[in-house]
Amino acid sequence: MILWWLALSDRLDMDFGHDLIDNGTSDDYYTPPWLFKALNVEFDMDVCVPAGGVPWIPAKQSLSIIEDGLMTPWIDKFITHGNGICLIACSRSGSFHRLWELADAFMGLPLPLIKFVTAEGKSKGIFMPVILAAMGDDNVQIMRDSKMSRVR
Repeated sequence: MILWWLALSDRLDMDFGHDLIDNGTSDDYYTPPWLFKALNVEFDMDVCVPAGGVPWIPAKQSLSIIEDGLMTPWIDKFITHGNGICLIACSRSGSFHRLWELADAFMGLPLPLIKFVTAEGKSKGIFMPVILAAMGDDNVQIMRDSKMSRVR
């Protein structure tokens, strides 16, 4: 088990004062605190956090690169669960297409507005547009109540 952790530790980066795992990569981006504040809801799970978590993400449970949360396949599980809000980059993937066809609502987050937090704590945009998708009437209302953008 220790060797398994050591093999992964050189692939992780982020330091929030409790765990320094740094390999100098620059491809980690974390959802900014203001988005969670605007939604004003606690999430059951975040499927993409650094090892040790991110202090501002209000999630009861999280998956990191160690559990490989993005390969679970989380979008299919989200759709099957039918209750939640997810942040996703727009893409031509089959999973995104299924979400597009089945989600109850979407909210665009304009690129000038959405800046992610880098491992160094700086704000940085990404090259792909991102949206929030909601499953379930309560979650559609949570997005509307946030007043971040138009819900469709």
